[in-house]
Amino acid sequence: MLLKTITTTTTNTSTTLTHPLLTITSLFHHHKPTTFPITTKPFTHSLRTTTVKPMSWLTRLGFGTRTPTDPSSDQSSSIAQGPDDDIPAPGQQFAQFGAGCFWGVELAFQRLPGVTKTEVGYTQGFMHNPSYNDVCSGTTNHNEVVRVQYDPKECSFESLLDCFWDRHDPTTLNRQGNDVGTQYRSGIYFYTPEQEKAALESKEKHQQKLNRTVVTEIIPAKKFYRAEEYHQQYLAKGGRFGFRQSTEKGCNDPIRCYG
Repeated sequence: MLLKTITTTTTNTSTTLTHPLLTITSLFHHHKPTTFPITTKPFTHSLRTTTVKPMSWLTRLGFGTRTPTDPSSDQSSSIAQGPDDDIPAPGQQFAQFGAGCFWGVELAFQRLPGVTKTEVGYTQGFMHNPSYNDVCSGTTNHNEVVRVQYDPKECSFESLLDCFWDRHDPTTLNRQGNDVGTQYRSGIYFYTPEQEKAALESKEKHQQKLNRTVVTEIIPAKKFYRAEEYHQQYLAKGGRFGFRQSTEKGCNDPIRCYG
């Protein structure tokens, strides 16, 4: 330790004191100096790092692995994968169809005689009560569908199938035109064994007609989540540009599907 000689002078005496450095001595009073100890502690600083995994563009289009959205995802999935518990009007039946963007598909069914109601929505996914943004993320496995209510006395299920096949290309997997993703897949979702039988037979005939593989899935209808109100009867209400398109029964006007 370094030493330093300090001379203190008062009115009565002159005293020479030897103290360690970093010691403070009063110049006016004779008392013990006050020493402040220096304590050296190691300084450490830890940085918390977070690794963000970039979302693959394939995932955005619906080809990635589903990631649970919350701790209750198992319960959410069981609800979403349950049956459609809605009940059609007396004497009516339900059917669900996925054939690409649901705007144009709905208008096609609206024009079909015997169809009494149409709604667009989401089904066949893992998330309970999904939003449009959830479905478009490609992580919920939902399909955009039209749920058709029809009077079987005026409209056969086969007529619905004809409208379905005419409206889209059932040979493109998870795609219709420029719309790409699992939410645009081709699907027939049946409510009765009779609908299933008719759908399978119709698919076989259509595949022979096209001479190409039809990728349409034919599986039981699951819980239907009605889409946001602005999606309902979108083209009939005029869409973004306000050009209303006819829903008159039997109308053959070209359907213009625009956002």
